[in-house]
Amino acid sequence: MSFEVEEIQVIELKMMDKRKYFPLTLASGLTIRSMLYPFMLIKTRLQIQKGKSVYKGTFDAFLKISVNEGRSGLYRGFWVSCLQLFPSMAYISTYEGTRHYLSEYVGIKENGIRSFVGGGLASLTGQTLAVPIDIITQHLMLMGKREKSKNPDPLSTEKRAQIKLSTLQHIQISESASKSRFGAVQAIVHAVYKRDGLLGFYKGYFVSLACFAPNSALWWFFYDSYSVLFASLTPVYIPRLAIQVVAAPLSGISAALITNPLDVIRARIQVEGTKFNETVNLLWKEEGVWLVTKGLSARLVQSVTFSFFIILGYETIKRWSVLEEYKEKIRW
Repeated sequence: MSFEVEEIQVIELKMMDKRKYFPLTLASGLTIRSMLYPFMLIKTRLQIQKGKSVYKGTFDAFLKISVNEGRSGLYRGFWVSCLQLFPSMAYISTYEGTRHYLSEYVGIKENGIRSFVGGGLASLTGQTLAVPIDIITQHLMLMGKREKSKNPDPLSTEKRAQIKLSTLQHIQISESASKSRFGAVQAIVHAVYKRDGLLGFYKGYFVSLACFAPNSALWWFFYDSYSVLFASLTPVYIPRLAIQVVAAPLSGISAALITNPLDVIRARIQVEGTKFNETVNLLWKEEGVWLVTKGLSARLVQSVTFSFFIILGYETIKRWSVLEEYKEKIRW
């Protein structure tokens, strides 16, 4: 087979068996979320804290959470966050559907443009479904476990007290509720509704869109651009999947560097319920120009790792799901 002539560069939705594609995508999403959730939790705590009052950085946060809250502390709110898998399915369906529509009905064949538009619209769909789950999960992430001891270490006690962070000034969770996974969720839902009504579950919705829609659009645009660039520079015997898993982390870095300040603002608005202008002013007073790097290291680790594994799973699943008529034109 001549790759230059016959190879299919991008496996489109119409080329796949949907009965395989969607269940495998769901299973892949759960696996990747399980692996990367601690980085999501650490990133959120770093973004919410004032200055470096609790954690000095990603590694310091990992150590303190592990010591003070146990390994389960790194997965606080995980099961609620798994509900994000359904918005994720809506996200990928919108992305693939938009690419198909632009190609078949609008006549746009350029992959970079279709990916940019598809990524932005996919984020709009995903965020509309995901923001309420995101808000509840963020509050769960910030619930530092506070254990009593007969001979408490004063330093450990101080650290555990600090871990409550700013969110518990707004959402008060009783000790009994915090011991129960579902009790804590119910208490948070009740507190958010009591404070802000139904709109409380969409706090920061527009700033989420302002953050994630460009991030998603840029990520897919960079991914296609890097994939095409690397494919043009490498011999045809190099597996295309290898090219794609290199392009993906670079796409994650590129998008994260551009959109990180918006992500910090989004997290603070959703947890503390402040307005956009007020949040920006507070963050500027606390961080100054370093606002652009707040939680960035954790986000880069999460983004690079997530990008690598999501594309490894995504592109592998697409190859497993491709219809027989296209298999001979697909390069692994």
